[in-house]
Amino acid sequence: MTKVFGITGWKNSGKTTLVARLVEEFTKRGLRVSTIKHASHTYTLDHDGTDTFAHKKAGAYEVAIAAGSRWAVMHEADASEPEQTLETMLARLTPCDMVLVEGFKTSAIPKLQTMRSDAREHTPMWETNETVIAIAADHDVDPQGRSLFRIDDVTAIADYIISTTPDR
Repeated sequence: MTKVFGITGWKNSGKTTLVARLVEEFTKRGLRVSTIKHASHTYTLDHDGTDTFAHKKAGAYEVAIAAGSRWAVMHEADASEPEQTLETMLARLTPCDMVLVEGFKTSAIPKLQTMRSDAREHTPMWETNETVIAIAADHDVDPQGRSLFRIDDVTAIADYIISTTPDR
């Protein structure tokens, strides 16, 4: 059984830093952890000058690369394919103990919103998104009945995720 929990927030709110620290914490606890990151439409994994980029540019539908203990498959969607859903991406992962999802703000999984005082946006997502069940912030926030953590209290956040996230 796998637990799936989301970390969401506005740009520069500390999402990636928290996900990385949670991966470290869960791994120390002996869990096998995978992550899924939702990126902007302009994000590119490959770049000019690599062999795989040349394969893709030449028209390859999928490009796979294998090197030692790492491999990847890059799928180039055409305009007729919809953007991948979280459920589709989860189905593609190898079974593990925990999947941390960064982004996918509107997905139906439980989430924690990160909030940093120096982020551009501070709108509470939980006011319009009931799947945001907790907040991690570096400043005072009214959690309006949700669990509230200091953004750097990774141990407490990890304990919360383990204790509240149902297995799938």
